[in-house]
Amino acid sequence: MTKIDIAFIGGSGLYKIPEISNVKWLKIKTNFGQPSSEICTGRIGKTKVAFLPRHGKNHNISPTKINYRANIEALKKLGTENIISLSAVGSLRNDYIPGDFVLVDQFIDKTYLRDKTFFEDDLVVHLPMAQPICKNIKSKLADSLTKLRIKFHNQGTYICIEGPQFSTQAESELFRSWGCDVIGMTNMPEAKLSLEAGICYASVGMVTDFDCWHPDHENVSVDQIVKTLNDNSEKAKKLISSVAKDEKLICNKKIKNLSKNSIITNIEKVKKSTKRKLKNIFTINEN
Repeated sequence: MTKIDIAFIGGSGLYKIPEISNVKWLKIKTNFGQPSSEICTGRIGKTKVAFLPRHGKNHNISPTKINYRANIEALKKLGTENIISLSAVGSLRNDYIPGDFVLVDQFIDKTYLRDKTFFEDDLVVHLPMAQPICKNIKSKLADSLTKLRIKFHNQGTYICIEGPQFSTQAESELFRSWGCDVIGMTNMPEAKLSLEAGICYASVGMVTDFDCWHPDHENVSVDQIVKTLNDNSEKAKKLISSVAKDEKLICNKKIKNLSKNSIITNIEKVKKSTKRKLKNIFTINEN
């Protein structure tokens, strides 16, 4: 299978990518249901890329209803080596202002209604998540943002809430007290599943608002977010083009076998049906 060098998952405000040639929209079947949409494949320069609109082409899928497992399995079936997530976030800091980009390096997962693992049947895999972001991709993103003169922050802890409602003021203040930098609704379990599938992952948070904690700013509203979303999406398109045209990403070989090396269950005791269900995530001997 032809490898996809970089897959971009687009969040709110980002539904297509620029400068892509040899465009094909592919409908991919998975063992975990339907992905958010068909997946766009093609090239930017010499780089083989894919693009998946996380909320669907018409933004009609709520964060909780996104089939994260199907999305990641579909990208894995296409031979994806690296994923760059681009998503709207709220700021929980004075110095991370609307329009800024944040290169996330840590997550706190406060979602509770989502399927968070591929390993749900009779196979137990305890995946290490201490460092969820690929340093190689993050470094390349930082280089591109610097070249483009897009203001960004090189670190950030992203807290993922269930949504679709925004935070209460008490929740927003609580998350700030925990040391969270940005807040969103979609990077979990996406990052976990990417690592389970052996795909390197990095996240770009695009700040749209100050959530509801900031005393000098209006509470978050859809109108406010949409305006900033449009500005951020144009910068995101420039970032995608720059990253794709740069020298090829070298994926972390350790990530590819992370799940295999984290299996607790005796493989001989795992059902053949389970092995077949997971064949696109990683190969398990069916004997």
